[in-house]
Amino acid sequence: TEHPEGHDGGFELSPESSYEVAFRIWQDEIAHGRANCAARGLDEVSPFMGGDVSLRWIYTHMIAEYARHCGHADVLRERIDGATGV
Repeated sequence: TEHPEGHDGGFELSPESSYEVAFRIWQDEIAHGRANCAARGLDEVSPFMGGDVSLRWIYTHMIAEYARHCGHADVLRERIDGATGV
């Protein structure tokens, strides 16, 4: 639903939201992805945004995305607790 402020509410939590629900959804998505990739080779390609990408490219892209988001989360955590470093 469009909000007056112009955002779509994608980060708003419903009363039914919980860590357990989010974790289960994430695990289901991982299982779905693994099933889709199980019989494919790393250099097998599929169409993507007007071109072709390999499964290797997809894995590399996903690793970079996870790293980026974990970095964002780490910055937020540092702002909350003040701890930095390893």
